[in-house]
Amino acid sequence: MLYRLAYNLLIHLFSPLLLALLYWPKKGKPGFGRRWPEHMGLVPSPRGKRPVWLHAVSVGEVVAATPLLKALKAAYPDLPVLVTTTTRTGSDQVAKLGALVEHRYAPLDFPWAVALFMRRIQPRALLIMETELWPNWLTACGQRTLPVMVLNARLSARSAEKYRRFHGIFRLLSNNITHIACQYQDDADRFAALGVPESRLSVTGSIKFDIDYDDEVRRQGAALRAQLGSKRPVWIAASTHEGEDEQLLNAHRILLQRFPDALLMLVPRHPQRFEQVAALIQKEGFTLHRRTQDETVTEPQVYLGDTMGELPLMLAAADVAFVGGSLIERGGHNLLEPAALGKPVLTGPSVFNFSDIYQRLDSKNALITVNDSDSLGQTLIALMEDEMHRLALGQNAKQVVENNKGAIVKTMTPLQSLL
Repeated sequence: MLYRLAYNLLIHLFSPLLLALLYWPKKGKPGFGRRWPEHMGLVPSPRGKRPVWLHAVSVGEVVAATPLLKALKAAYPDLPVLVTTTTRTGSDQVAKLGALVEHRYAPLDFPWAVALFMRRIQPRALLIMETELWPNWLTACGQRTLPVMVLNARLSARSAEKYRRFHGIFRLLSNNITHIACQYQDDADRFAALGVPESRLSVTGSIKFDIDYDDEVRRQGAALRAQLGSKRPVWIAASTHEGEDEQLLNAHRILLQRFPDALLMLVPRHPQRFEQVAALIQKEGFTLHRRTQDETVTEPQVYLGDTMGELPLMLAAADVAFVGGSLIERGGHNLLEPAALGKPVLTGPSVFNFSDIYQRLDSKNALITVNDSDSLGQTLIALMEDEMHRLALGQNAKQVVENNKGAIVKTMTPLQSLL
């Protein structure tokens, strides 16, 4: 009780800062429009009564949860499912699922906002992607005897040590969790060491390996490649951040010295950066074509992916894929998206957000790590010159994905028991 009182005091004390971070307008940042009150629990009632509530913070979590959502609806066609996200980009990703689910913005963890949300939604269970644990959410579920399941859960040694030092906080969180579906045995062991009963733990593998692209993605990718030029070397830099784009353009300049007709597809992680990156490309002297641009540019040197949700088809159109957030200290992004499409995967050294996936790909000769723009440029040249090596890397990457699938099936067993 003391921990909860202290926590609620702090979040109300710092609420102006929290709200400023969430709502402060930035150039190009998509706003929440008239839906911002949903963060305060003022959500419309759902179409279906007593839905299952699944929370996925943003785009990456929604993408990872999508195969599970489809499996859940296949098993329970009449079960209403409501997905919450915190971000607008996450909302846009959920919209691509159409009538499969409903979307609302997640309530901020103020007790009154959570109570309002619960009163209007009246969920039958809460599913949380990847250890996004909020004390007032969990307390509200406990008070209403709602089952709570954490999906695709990770617990690093560092996080486990922090919870051990503040065990009262961990107990406040874990007491109201019905089941934790862990990615790996090490995660389950750490939860058990913190006092979670083994009966409430299972090991499922990572849901992210169950990524699957349908034939339409490949068809659209082939059509885009034909439009870009089927014989020219094409590489993609996906989910890039500020501080990386200059390095990637430098690498492309190195590649152009050997392959003058090469094309870089550059896809920034955040839409608010589209204009900034377009200006940088032109400032650096490259010819540019934007995906949203109607008029064509004859064999541009850089193709800017300035749309949301189309990364898979752009990955499908490339010969080689570099995954961003890794040449700066951001911890990287999902390496499995290009791997599932059979593309050679390149990454920088900062991969702490996906260290387990990185290790699995690296151990099977399914990716290449580069340290800077020079090594990236030289690696691109080597791969474009050696088609057999390039194709073998891509096939190795795809095989890693195939060999580690099955988490959805393993997750559905405890989930069905919970429901």
